[in-house]
Amino acid sequence: MRLSNTVKTLKPSATIAAATKAKELKAQGVKVYEFTLGEPDFTTPEHICEAARQAIADGETHYTPAAGIPKLKQAICDNYQREYGLSYEPSQVVVSNGAKHSIHNVLTALCGPGDEVIIPTPYWVSYSALVELTGATPVLVPTTQESGFCLSAEQFENAITEKTRLLMLNNPCNPTGAAYPVATLEALAKVAVEKQIPVLSDEIYEKLIYDGAEFRSFASFGEEVKDLTIIVSGVSKAYAMTGWRIGWTLAPVDVTKAMSNLQSQQTSNPCSISQFAAVEALNGPQECIGEMLEKFKERRKYVLDRLNKIPGLSFATPGGAFYAFFDVSSYFGKPLLGGVTVDNATDFCTALLEQAQVGLVTGDAFGAPGYVRLSFATDLETLEQGLNQLEKFLKG
Repeated sequence: MRLSNTVKTLKPSATIAAATKAKELKAQGVKVYEFTLGEPDFTTPEHICEAARQAIADGETHYTPAAGIPKLKQAICDNYQREYGLSYEPSQVVVSNGAKHSIHNVLTALCGPGDEVIIPTPYWVSYSALVELTGATPVLVPTTQESGFCLSAEQFENAITEKTRLLMLNNPCNPTGAAYPVATLEALAKVAVEKQIPVLSDEIYEKLIYDGAEFRSFASFGEEVKDLTIIVSGVSKAYAMTGWRIGWTLAPVDVTKAMSNLQSQQTSNPCSISQFAAVEALNGPQECIGEMLEKFKERRKYVLDRLNKIPGLSFATPGGAFYAFFDVSSYFGKPLLGGVTVDNATDFCTALLEQAQVGLVTGDAFGAPGYVRLSFATDLETLEQGLNQLEKFLKG
């Protein structure tokens, strides 16, 4: 059959592709130290699972409203009022099948052929692909390790053209772990208002913050900013609910209505049982977040200490999420384990997996040549053994 031009050029997710390669080796009986997926290794907290079981027992197994059940939409509004002092009505909420689906809804509702979408790099692998699916053009704006991989207001303003439709901002950021300083966010917000550029603020890692950094939702910098902001978040990362597939958007009512209509044609509704579980996640005990965050802090410290001791590696200290994003380019062209040499990050990751059985994701996929991403969302023992293998690989 003849494929559409849209899917002919669509590349698979690099993170999923890397994880697939690692799983293939595992299936062959090879011990693999896999640090590819951005997924907490914790089990979903029991009180959330119990809410799902209760929903099944209560017969909550039917279609729901396309944009989500009223109880969950209200819980999301209450959460933003409680956490960030932001006032939203349920009519401004669309619940979707994960944050990726939410992002796709936003882009489809706002963008089309001839439009431009500004994306700071390094960026999450799906951003540019989802923009291209709408027919719009991604405008990639490089940030640097020296800036902590944060987009500046000047860069934002310089990237704006008459075709600019949207800025996509991820804070804290995947893959770098960058947590934007409040002053930087405020400066970006000022530009957005002056130039009247809507901002898609992907805040899925909002509760995973380290070293006393302050998280501020982009919509919190005044009503004019809020009117231009579409918040994307969900329960996947903070509550270890990746497989439950619940994300959401908070946006002006006209955008929400458009996304709700779109979703009604796409998927009918998010999973009913998962929605009731998400209500409990937001309304129930929150101690589970702190407990998981303490584990992430311990792992983060261990990984950064180890990476700091390896000659030739460099990185910007991640202030959020659960990634270490480091530069390996000093090892290009040098003999590595098994006598192999590489000249780019993609080949580096392939050789590392084949020679040392360590799975990382290439920075090439994130718009950052020379870098690789390590997810420390796994136990300390695995991290220790995997980093031992990395050191062995680099020593050649």
